[in-house]
Amino acid sequence: MTMKKWKIAFWTSTIIIALFEGLMPALTFNTEMAKEGTRHLGYPEYLMPILVVFKVLGCITLLAQNLKSKSIKEWAYAGFTFDFILASYSHYSVDGLTFDSFFPLLVLLILLVSYFSYHKMNDAH
Repeated sequence: MTMKKWKIAFWTSTIIIALFEGLMPALTFNTEMAKEGTRHLGYPEYLMPILVVFKVLGCITLLAQNLKSKSIKEWAYAGFTFDFILASYSHYSVDGLTFDSFFPLLVLLILLVSYFSYHKMNDAH
């Protein structure tokens, strides 16, 4: 792939992650639907605000282009990976094999596109 295609892959996938994991939770975490989803999975409500803070910070980190420390970005990718795997497992444990138990893994695939395209872009420099 050309560098231009890697950049398009990175920005497209990273913006999708930022919308799903940063903007949407920040705008909806305090709604009754979000609270019910948290209760349904057996998590305490007080966990949600701090989780949203970490998700927003992770998205800012993924979108930031001039970080001095590359390891911070690696930690953000790792954190989202754990989040998606644990979300999938939580839904599977509570509801069995449903779309909700697979959806976080689909978003994980988008994250992997972001991760690998990020490295392809930076390895070329």
